[in-house]
Amino acid sequence: MKLIRDLLVLCSGILSALYLLNISFGVAEFIPDNIPIFGNLDEAAATALFINCLAYFGVDLGHFLRRKGPEGKAEPKTHDIDVSK
Repeated sequence: MKLIRDLLVLCSGILSALYLLNISFGVAEFIPDNIPIFGNLDEAAATALFINCLAYFGVDLGHFLRRKGPEGKAEPKTHDIDVSK
């Protein structure tokens, strides 16, 4: 069962990467890019799918998005909500 799931995630990652590479030169677009605001939603969805497929296989791209503390290390995720009240 894990093999089937791995193959499905791999295939969806490959398809999303090919969609982002735009090998059809814009002919195969789910949503045309010239529609304001909605035109880039399909690329955003393909990017999110590709990042999640990479995360499934252990490639974590999240460290590029985390803030660095004064020591140069990534700060842990914390919340500004005070629950002691």
